[in-house]
Amino acid sequence: MSRLREQVSNALPTVVVGLVAGITAVVGSYAAAGFTPSFVVTPVTNWIRETSPAVVTNSIIENLGSLGQSLLFLSAVALFVGGVAALVVGSRYLGKRLNNRALPVVATTAGTWAVVAVTTGQALLALGAALPAGVVVLLFVAAPSLPMPEAVDSRRRQILSSGVVLAGFGLAGYAVGQRRTPDLGGKPLAENSTQQQLLQGAAEKSFSMDGAEPLVSENFYTVDIANVNPTVDESEWELTITGAVDEKVTLDYAALKGMESVDRFETIRCVGEDLNGKKMDTALWTGVPLQDLVARAGPNGDCDCVRLRAADDYYQVFPMDALEDSLLVYGMNGNALPRGHGYPVRALIPGHWGEIQVKWLGEIEVLDQDAEGYWEKKGWHGTGPVETVAKLHALNDLDDGRKEVGGHAYAGVRGIQQVEVSTDGGSTWNEAELTEPLEGIDAWRQWRYRYDPPSGSHEVVVRATDGEGRLQPREESGSFPSGATGWVSETVQ
Repeated sequence: MSRLREQVSNALPTVVVGLVAGITAVVGSYAAAGFTPSFVVTPVTNWIRETSPAVVTNSIIENLGSLGQSLLFLSAVALFVGGVAALVVGSRYLGKRLNNRALPVVATTAGTWAVVAVTTGQALLALGAALPAGVVVLLFVAAPSLPMPEAVDSRRRQILSSGVVLAGFGLAGYAVGQRRTPDLGGKPLAENSTQQQLLQGAAEKSFSMDGAEPLVSENFYTVDIANVNPTVDESEWELTITGAVDEKVTLDYAALKGMESVDRFETIRCVGEDLNGKKMDTALWTGVPLQDLVARAGPNGDCDCVRLRAADDYYQVFPMDALEDSLLVYGMNGNALPRGHGYPVRALIPGHWGEIQVKWLGEIEVLDQDAEGYWEKKGWHGTGPVETVAKLHALNDLDDGRKEVGGHAYAGVRGIQQVEVSTDGGSTWNEAELTEPLEGIDAWRQWRYRYDPPSGSHEVVVRATDGEGRLQPREESGSFPSGATGWVSETVQ
């Protein structure tokens, strides 16, 4: 036991330095590539996601939401750092056996470079990860000869030296990486009075309620299959319409913006959110009719369906009739699309869940036979219409002693006919006030209800009726596989 303890004690500094080398490799890759697909954590994250069983992926989405994305990212970091650490420990052991002090430095540098170059496809940028890792190991090998107080033994010297390197390089790497991350999208489009009038009109229609966003969302949610967004500049972007077509069509960004555009409010709701979650938002989108572009190519496929592909390797399959009223979007609230929302171009399919609204769109393929989309392969409902929902986010005390409750209601292209509120747990119902409809075929409405509260606590329940006269389902269900349903309720003091 004492011998084992001694071996562990002797190996600890090497393990620590290996971990530090791995962390500096991550920081170095970030400094070289920024938060782009060439950042080494990106392909590792993608590998973990694609090799994980669907049941695991679905459980993480349903139970953890956005936190699951963060945990996936951290898992990728840990896997890569652990791999570099194992390389350092193994090469250090072999170097001792061969009496070759240079072997750990060479092996760590070359091995890290090879892994990053192969996974990212960027041989030059891979040096950003490899060289810092090699420097850390070099410092480790040379540490016994560095000037240190005599009270600090060699193992502590190795650990302390590596810690200093990590701290300094980490700060510098983060600063450089921030500058390397491209600032794409989000810039104002050409001045358009129609867009400004629409946005101003939406602001005037909005209810002002603490806890509930206005009709045009101030903080629009984002959810993607990857943690790092693709880097696509408008000057390089092209859309190809291919597959079972009479003629392949290619369109660049300038040609797209030269076409007659449409401005329309549309709401997007995440299929993976919980019933009263906040992953449902609305914006004013600018684009061109998608179906018209597909028609240019002369689609002749037997399945009457298309597959949309994105720059991040995401894809989704739609029946051709789903493209009716769909837009190829390049603008959001009077600005170019932000990078996180699909810059330079995305698809917007009215009435469908956010999971299938393909961002960073680059190809439309007309199919000869039907196929499954990305999330359908993992068991999700896919391209089905959204569920009706009334959310309860505002719970406010008014100056006159009354209570105010409110939120948003949404039913896709079916629209919202009415929202009802119960302040006694569902025994009696009262009609809530609704905002005027926005200019669009797929937009939410705000609702609010003000009342004199009873003494003590009481349960507020809210439900919506869609524009076709159907009351939303009362029964609660989780988000998998077709989106959360049920009446929202809150206990109010």
